[in-house]
Amino acid sequence: MEKYLIVLGVFVIISYLYIKLAIKFNIVDKPNERSSHTQSTIRGGGILFLISLLLFYYLSGFEYTYFVFGTLLIGIVSFIDDLKTLSSLIRLPFQFIAIFFILYQFDLDLIPLYFLPVILLVGVGFINVYNFMDGINGITGLYSISIFIGFYLINNDIHVINQDLIIFLVLSLLVFGYFNFRKKARFFAGDIGSITMAMCVFFIGFVLVKETSSPLILFSVVVYGTDAIYTMLYRLKIKEKLSEAHRQHIYQKLVHVLKIPHLKVSSSYAIIQLIVNIIIYYSYNASLKIQCMVILFFS
Repeated sequence: MEKYLIVLGVFVIISYLYIKLAIKFNIVDKPNERSSHTQSTIRGGGILFLISLLLFYYLSGFEYTYFVFGTLLIGIVSFIDDLKTLSSLIRLPFQFIAIFFILYQFDLDLIPLYFLPVILLVGVGFINVYNFMDGINGITGLYSISIFIGFYLINNDIHVINQDLIIFLVLSLLVFGYFNFRKKARFFAGDIGSITMAMCVFFIGFVLVKETSSPLILFSVVVYGTDAIYTMLYRLKIKEKLSEAHRQHIYQKLVHVLKIPHLKVSSSYAIIQLIVNIIIYYSYNASLKIQCMVILFFS
């Protein structure tokens, strides 16, 4: 417990230091017509997530080197993107490399060669969806915590991931939430935050699915997935280019059309996902028939 309190304190100190540096170097997110906020706000506060991963890496005796390296690589690229917008032609290759490092962390011989491109595409798609969903106060922090609660419970049963990885990430999310889960946030996660968190969720989720062979664990991100699929289909329907920035996500419509406060929408997404993840926890080791029934229920 003492270790976790010290780590929590470190995150608090880093947060205040980052705020001072961001103000000094003008690292701010200025609102535009597509923004969900109305005032300039410090961006890149999600650097806490990358620091929590690096701190875990050091204290754990350098576990998961390839995963950490891949996340550090894409984290740096994402932070540069926060400072000065990069073309997708620059970002995408690094995203594929980062996902490859996650797969390389394990025995690639266990993955059929023809299936490797599919997983890479799914991984890159996932981290981009996670990034796109980071558009209102509180959503990345609360939603990620709801995912990690489910992961922690399952991993506590099967012990395939060092639990400190999940705990350190949750601690960083709690500190981040103190500054972000507000009507007027002190800072936003930025691409470095949402992309880093997406990498961590993908890595831990990949391990849990691999070790349990449970399709149910894929639904640990079903709320984001539902929003993303709906948005994509809707934009195709209205013949809107998928590559263009937009305000068509369900959470954006709830905020901008129905005028529901950011924090209520963020809390709703997280609570729904948490309920789903608790159901997953009690069903992931059930028979395939029962798991399919649960999946049908979610659908």
